[in-house]
Amino acid sequence: MSKRPNTVPQAEEVFEQWEEKARELIVSTMTARKLSYKGLALRLERLGIVESAGQLNRKINRKRFSAAFMLACLEAMDD
Repeated sequence: MSKRPNTVPQAEEVFEQWEEKARELIVSTMTARKLSYKGLALRLERLGIVESAGQLNRKINRKRFSAAFMLACLEAMDD
């Protein structure tokens, strides 16, 4: 009995792709607006979200953040 290769990507692999796209969206928007992590932190403060530039850097680059956080970042950068 031969095993059929699993051609369907695992959920984890699929989510990794979406997490990378979310990170790329935030980073590319920061680049387009010429914003540093410190600049993003200052803009997020206006929305009531207090995180240091270092915290933002780590959160965004490890690609583990909520959709609400991503939307808040995009809103903050839209000012």
